[in-house]
Amino acid sequence: MATVNAETITQIVLAASTGGPDKRVRKIMTSLVQHLHAFTRDVGLSEAEWAEGIKFLTRVGQFTDERRQEFILLSDVLGLSMLVTSQSNEKPAECTEATVLGPFYTSDAPKFANGDDISGAASGDPCFVSGTVKGPGGRPVPGARLEVWQADDDGFYDVQLGEAANARGIFTSDTDGRFSFRSILPQSYAIPHDGPVGDLLKILGRHPWRPAHLHFKIEAEGYERLITHVFRSDDPYLDSDAVFGVRASLIADWVRHPPGCAPEGTILSVPFYTLAFDFILNPVGGDR
Repeated sequence: MATVNAETITQIVLAASTGGPDKRVRKIMTSLVQHLHAFTRDVGLSEAEWAEGIKFLTRVGQFTDERRQEFILLSDVLGLSMLVTSQSNEKPAECTEATVLGPFYTSDAPKFANGDDISGAASGDPCFVSGTVKGPGGRPVPGARLEVWQADDDGFYDVQLGEAANARGIFTSDTDGRFSFRSILPQSYAIPHDGPVGDLLKILGRHPWRPAHLHFKIEAEGYERLITHVFRSDDPYLDSDAVFGVRASLIADWVRHPPGCAPEGTILSVPFYTLAFDFILNPVGGDR
């Protein structure tokens, strides 16, 4: 029997984990054990500190339910989500860059026709979004499925409020790859910080704010899936996004218009905004 102590424990654990049939799992777990043990030695982790760590992770689990995914939030604020996204979505320079999915995506959003209003009961200034889904070289991509979601004027997503789909919907690009819809002007908002992740941010002296953005998930036959945001260029949190999701190529101008004729022909008595943004997808098997 091997003697277990601070010097031998790592190799003993690794030797006990060699029998699994999945090579990828063995590779991941071997590296995880090595890095966790190295971290523990590096900081001289005490029993009391590790007990606090377990307590923290337990609270993260207790805060997670069908409306709130605290583990995704933790991954986001540690930059892990963005790291995984970045290394998993390398594309040619002309293609639209990916960013984090976030914890408020749902797979059951309602479908809309191009030009429809997705805001529902969500509050906010009127905003009209349009653009084109393209492939490399500017080829239009017809029939692309675009899922869109955003927070309301108070910084809440519909799932946080337990409401039906508001400011959320699914569109299909037309024969020329074009799409359009009406929604509300996105605003910067604080990620949920009333739980353990919020406590961690306070301990680290960090704020919980995200710059204003729209979420997009775009899928089309023959092209790689794209999960991304489009950010407002005038937002004060672009350089300090709490989840590190901002990429320069995803920043765009929302143009303010006085009351009058909106893009779809209605007359509005209040100011409104427009955003035009084109997405370029990478073909399956394309360059990286």
